[in-house]
Amino acid sequence: MQKRARTLLVWLHVVTSVGWMSQAVALLALLLYGMKTGDVNAFKMARFLDHRVLAVMANISAFSGMMLSATTPWGYFRHWWVLVKFVITVVQLYVGIFILSGNLEAAADGHVTAWMPVGTALMISAIAFQAWLSVAKPWGRTPWADPKVKLPTASAVTFVVALAVPAIDVAISLHTGGPRPLFMLVTVIVHAITRAARGRSRSSAASGRGTAAGPARRDAGAPSPR
Repeated sequence: MQKRARTLLVWLHVVTSVGWMSQAVALLALLLYGMKTGDVNAFKMARFLDHRVLAVMANISAFSGMMLSATTPWGYFRHWWVLVKFVITVVQLYVGIFILSGNLEAAADGHVTAWMPVGTALMISAIAFQAWLSVAKPWGRTPWADPKVKLPTASAVTFVVALAVPAIDVAISLHTGGPRPLFMLVTVIVHAITRAARGRSRSSAASGRGTAAGPARRDAGAPSPR
């Protein structure tokens, strides 16, 4: 059950990432067409596409990717390729929500800026680069990764929750008429904090066993009374 649920979460991440990139390509085409022809309807369509489709795909892709990091031994900060993907995703969400979305709103009202297609092209490039990172997994471990500690894979229930939460937020988004990743955001934050606490506990336990750099605890080598 656990493996099947994890596979479904990976599938969700791949599908929504492809959807995010394809919608970004469509957005770029609409922007270029609107700038070339001066047709304001192209910018209105771009705004609708961004608000109703691209944003939903981006939110679910980011959520599923973060949950895969938080629920598997990969973690957030143990491998450079995962950390770089995480940083790029956060930057993309910030730019998309606070910069691109506002510019699309202004373009629909006739105020067009040449930076919109540039930003959209960078978004496409960033998603493509993240896909390469997922395949190549370059650069090895970060300095914050304790080689003595291997974080466990989460339970099947956790993966099922990670699959159900996006569906709930999509339903809320359809009802309110805009992207509302409320439960996804709360789930990522709560699970990341919980996972970090468990990681620190495991690291402390591992450091108490003794290494070549320091002695073990007094009772570390004692036989179990059982």
